[in-house]
Amino acid sequence: MHRSRFRLLTLRAVVISGALASYPSASPLQTERVVNMTAERFSFTPSEVRLKAGEAIEIRLRSEDTDHGFRILGTDLDVRIPKRGQGTASVKFRPEREGRYTFECSHVCGAGHGFMRGTIVVSK
Repeated sequence: MHRSRFRLLTLRAVVISGALASYPSASPLQTERVVNMTAERFSFTPSEVRLKAGEAIEIRLRSEDTDHGFRILGTDLDVRIPKRGQGTASVKFRPEREGRYTFECSHVCGAGHGFMRGTIVVSK
């Protein structure tokens, strides 16, 4: 009786693993890196992010003062960052080519607004 129970459990394990193998799943290599970024007084911290071409990234944005924007030039990514205490904004970005991608505040936030920029540096 012990052998028949072992065979039944083995058979169930094979059937279950075969069934699971047929379902699509996300590859662990496709996970995205998260960068927490703050916007305050005409700067982003960090102001430079480095990643590899094809690497997915999620940038979680929080303001330490007033409303700001976050736009990556040359893309259609543009979000509003709510003022301090009003929540966060998030963008997902996966650059396929190496190069430098400039991001900036896209919501006029004061006299130093034009200086509120940063760079995403993408390498091979």
